Amino acid sequence: MSGLNKRFNKFNKKVLWLTVLVFISFAFYVGTEKIIGTNYKQLGNLLTVFNLIRTLYIEEIDTSTLVEGATRGMVNALGDPYSVYMDKETFERLKEDHIQGSFGGLGILIGVKNNFLTVVRVDEDTPAQKAGVRISDQIIEIDGHDVQGIDLKTATEFMRGPVGTQIELSVLREGNHEPIQFKITRGKITIPTVESKMLSDSQIGYIRISNFNEQTPGKMLQTLADLRDQGMRGLILDLRDNPGGELDAVVRVADNFVPQGPIVYIDYPSGGEEVKEADNEFLQLPLVVLINENSASAAEILAGAILDTETGILVGTTTFGKGLVQSIISLNNGAGLKLTTARYLTPDKKDINKKGIQPDVVVKNRDNLPGDEQLDRAVQLMKREILDNTQKEGQN
Repeated sequence: MSGLNKRFNKFNKKVLWLTVLVFISFAFYVGTEKIIGTNYKQLGNLLTVFNLIRTLYIEEIDTSTLVEGATRGMVNALGDPYSVYMDKETFERLKEDHIQGSFGGLGILIGVKNNFLTVVRVDEDTPAQKAGVRISDQIIEIDGHDVQGIDLKTATEFMRGPVGTQIELSVLREGNHEPIQFKITRGKITIPTVESKMLSDSQIGYIRISNFNEQTPGKMLQTLADLRDQGMRGLILDLRDNPGGELDAVVRVADNFVPQGPIVYIDYPSGGEEVKEADNEFLQLPLVVLINENSASAAEILAGAILDTETGILVGTTTFGKGLVQSIISLNNGAGLKLTTARYLTPDKKDINKKGIQPDVVVKNRDNLPGDEQLDRAVQLMKREILDNTQKEGQN
């Protein structure tokens, strides 16, 4: 033991300056008044454990590995599924997805059901479809890591990676007693953030928004103009299974659908408040919005703004209930931090976190029935709205 103690004491002198610097830096970072109230012995324990591992652990451990592990542990200690530390590779993938809208992935859309990541769509001619992944499969592990309780955005990021790389999924499937293992090679996946069409034999436009990224607002403007040129007199906006995306993008999209006034309030822990507002140039046509339990975050901002301003009818099921705002922060060495920094409120200042948004018209898609009951109900409502508008125009 004396030899170990000598090794530790010798190394402890070398890191004494590091301890002092870390403590001073921490004090400056969080503020003097907070550091005084902090249990400084716990900070000392952190550095002691660091020293013990570096001097006594049986194998040599790189210092950067320990620092990264401690950083990740601090974020995990928050108990917030939306706050995530990302290494350089993961952070680069996140940034590429925000800008390009294309990535190496599997070709599936996931939601959360009964606290499990669940496959809600498998796109044709994609790696997942070719491997045999099915709708309703519950993903329990990604590359050997338990993912129960993880948020949709982070799970999606974990499943993406360079084209040609492999990923392992472990899924539960109804009728199987044991998990099914998949080894899938990622392919290039391109997500059309905005898809549209005119519904056959009608004057109803249909727009589906799969997520909100930097490209979404511009594509939405062009799509609305195209549909109007095709004679659109009413719009069905499909936000089902939309996991969210960028705040700025959804605000710019919402500006097309709500009148002048608040779109969303951002409520900060410091007590400050920020409001994102719309101008008075918006689509003044009948509007029906489709939502479900997988409509989350930015999708709920848009649905909540439309609901509170009464510019459209919400059809479907209660949304996911994610009313928190994450900031993306670049760290040294290319790593990044996604940290919950605020909560958002609807124009009527309703907090929907863990509550979701209730639709005006509740419609559930029943698995045992063919077709799309929610869309059928939306079309039915829209035809009535267009007919009412036509009759009013005739009276004028």
